[in-house]
Amino acid sequence: MTEPQTVTEKILAAHVVEGKARAGEFVTARVDLCLGNDITAPIAIREFEALETGKVFDPARIALVPDHFTPNKDIKSAEQAKVLRDFAEKYAIENYFEIGRMGIEHALLPEGGLVVPGDLVIGADSHTCTYGALGAFSTGIGSTDLAACLATGEVWLRVPESMKFVLKGALGRFVTGKDIILEIIGRIGVDGALYRAMEYTGEGAARLSMSDRLTICNMAIEAGAKSGIFPPDAVTAAYEKDRAKREPVLHQSDPDATYHSVHEVDLTSLVPVVACPHLPSNVKPAAELGDTRIDQVVIGSCTNGRIEDLAAAAEVLRGRRVAPGVRCIVIPATQAIWREAMHAGLFDVFVEAGCAVSTPTCGPCLGGHMGVLAAGERAVATTNRNFVGRMGSPESEVYLAGPFVAAASAVAGRIAAPAEILGE
Repeated sequence: MTEPQTVTEKILAAHVVEGKARAGEFVTARVDLCLGNDITAPIAIREFEALETGKVFDPARIALVPDHFTPNKDIKSAEQAKVLRDFAEKYAIENYFEIGRMGIEHALLPEGGLVVPGDLVIGADSHTCTYGALGAFSTGIGSTDLAACLATGEVWLRVPESMKFVLKGALGRFVTGKDIILEIIGRIGVDGALYRAMEYTGEGAARLSMSDRLTICNMAIEAGAKSGIFPPDAVTAAYEKDRAKREPVLHQSDPDATYHSVHEVDLTSLVPVVACPHLPSNVKPAAELGDTRIDQVVIGSCTNGRIEDLAAAAEVLRGRRVAPGVRCIVIPATQAIWREAMHAGLFDVFVEAGCAVSTPTCGPCLGGHMGVLAAGERAVATTNRNFVGRMGSPESEVYLAGPFVAAASAVAGRIAAPAEILGE
């Protein structure tokens, strides 16, 4: 008789080369895709070359995306990007994304159909867990692990236990996937899912858009998790139609699978929230923070840079102006999103409101460029981390929020709930 398994265990079992895919066990597994960016890949490339293998395991199953300091902000970042460019040319890497066709990696790969349900994906970036929204097992690794994967196409890891989050009800006005995941992290803490898979089910989960799912899985790491995952359903199928580069494999958890714990979340009761400095778990309702003045707003990132996020921000900003003394930076996550937003007239809304619109980049999220904070400054950002010094000076502060709250705050010049600005 087959032992009951979670969706995570089933995906890993389908990829096992050595070991048994049970929670707590160590396995060696083959990967469907591995990726690196302009920060992590140069280290991996150096270690890979030291192995002297002469070839990568599969040029079609490697993705290199220079997105953190691009367009390059200085000589050092230019040299980092050149390492990727030269490696991609040397080994004929098929999925190398240069400026003009690149985007933020965790938005670009799903958009391009490079990740499909049932995949095992690893990346030298902690937010690789994003792809769990597609019904894949995806997780971040270190650069030396990426080097080994470039050579062998395999990864060694411990199979995580799973935590089930049963989402009930439906989201109210102005409440998004960002509010869901911030609420959950606020409840369980930044180590509440340590090395576990966060699995989302229930009728509330079935109602969520792919954009919301990608946001939720992106921030699994902010709860300490190994991965986040939505078992594939009709929403997944609709998203993958005409995108998927390979045939999806649809895994579901067995009804009697074993979970570390089960948590219920009533979506109907949620309100727009903000994670205050300096942890994603320091969550408070946006309506309670109206005295918090700000200097900058960033709308974008791998968490909230999709067209749905830009449209939400534009709904608030349309016909309004960014408050004096506030810088509002809007960053579409990919070139395709940038173009769609432009043709939809969203750029007109942003520019007329006094925002700056950027080419796709991770820049401000990690204090790289395009929005670095000075000492004493505060920002509201739709990014995923607000640690000390995350967006610039150690004496600055970052408040995490969804696009509705970010746009409302830009107009108010202080943290504001969207209902306050729109009069609803």
